[in-house]
Amino acid sequence: MSNEQLIATDDPLTVPLTRDARNTLAALVGEMIPASDEYGVPSASDPVIFADILNTAAAMLPLLGPAVEVLDATSTDLVEALRAAHAELVPPLVAVVAQCYYRDDRVMTSLGMEPRAPYPDGFDLEDGDWSLLDPVRERDVMYRAVDASD
Repeated sequence: MSNEQLIATDDPLTVPLTRDARNTLAALVGEMIPASDEYGVPSASDPVIFADILNTAAAMLPLLGPAVEVLDATSTDLVEALRAAHAELVPPLVAVVAQCYYRDDRVMTSLGMEPRAPYPDGFDLEDGDWSLLDPVRERDVMYRAVDASD
C-alpha cells in the first residue's frame, strides 16, 4: 500500500481528521524523522508507521487535533509557525511520532536491538555514569511526608 493510498483513506477507524489534515500530518512527521538509506530505516511517514501514528493519535485527538488543524491552515514554514504560535501543541505531537517510530521493527533492528517488547525479558544495560543522577538526588523533596501513626 502506498503512502498516498493510506493517507487518502476515509476509514472511520483512523483519526477523524480531514484528508488534507492527514496529508499535512504525514508531511510533518516525514520531516521530523526522515528516511535514512545509510541506516536502512524508513521515515515516520512510512505507511506502517504512519498508520500506527494515526491510531495512536486517535486517543490523543484533543491534544493533537488542534496542532494538525493549525498546520493544515498554514502554508509556509509549517513547523516554525506551529512552534512560534502554539509551542504548547508541539510536545504531544513529537511524543506520538517518536513513540510510533521507535516501536517499528525495522528501526529497532537498525539500532542493533531485538525487535520485541521489553517485558518480560527486559534489556541488558551497560554500567553507566551514576553521577548523571546527581541533579535528581540534589533536588528538594517533591512529595508530602506521611505520618505513619495516622
